[in-house]
Amino acid sequence: MNTMRITSTAILSLLLGIAPAVCAHAQQGEKQDHPQQQQSKHEQAKPQQHAQQQQHAQQPQQHAQQQQQHAQQQPQRAQQQQHAQQQQQQQHAQQQQRQDQNNRQQHAQQQQRQDQNNRQQHAQQQQQRQDQNNRQQQAQNRRNERPQRTQEDQRVQHSAWQQHGSQRWDSDHRNWQQRGGYDGYRIPDDRYRGYFGQDHGFRIYGLPFMVVGGYPRFQYDGYWISLVDPWPEYWGNDWYDNDDVYVTYADNGYYLYNRRYPGVGMAIRISM
Repeated sequence: MNTMRITSTAILSLLLGIAPAVCAHAQQGEKQDHPQQQQSKHEQAKPQQHAQQQQHAQQPQQHAQQQQQHAQQQPQRAQQQQHAQQQQQQQHAQQQQRQDQNNRQQHAQQQQRQDQNNRQQHAQQQQQRQDQNNRQQQAQNRRNERPQRTQEDQRVQHSAWQQHGSQRWDSDHRNWQQRGGYDGYRIPDDRYRGYFGQDHGFRIYGLPFMVVGGYPRFQYDGYWISLVDPWPEYWGNDWYDNDDVYVTYADNGYYLYNRRYPGVGMAIRISM
């Protein structure tokens, strides 16, 4: 009995002695593990820190590279801008060249048309002058021919002209406006320009002649010309045989003028 008690006591004492040691050993093991864990964590953090340090160390280098690339790109951009400006200048020069060429062609065409028109106008003017000279020459030839009249024709014409003279022409004369307006035939403009007007004189002598209602009437260029006014007293008695006369249109009517006495026009009527 006592032996069992002593044995139990010894075992209990042993257990009680071992437990603190185990606890201390466990605590010591934990203490030893903790620095190791810290050391492990520290060792794991070292690569990250090293990578960050390398990254920070590489940033200036990268910045320098970017600056270098930017410096290299600036000449390229300058060259590109210069090339673009040269292309624009070349295009503008080509456009200006085409515009100048078109302008020269248009000017040449206009000058050619103008020269052609000038030649045509010159030819027309020459033809008109030639025709006018021919008509004047023909009229002069007719005046110079002086066809023969019988004595009876001369007596009738002379009597008609003498009876139609005026002693007070200033009071006896009336223009077409005073007479209420011209009431005869109107000569076409192209025919008038060719045979009438101040540049186309003729003589009444030798032209077809008749007396209508006591008034002399003669035919010129296919038209019958009848005197409405008396002729002035200061004209010669043979003016109708020897003086050059012409027919003109003025103040809305036709008048007969004597070149020997300019400024005096007798009202006449034109008929076919």
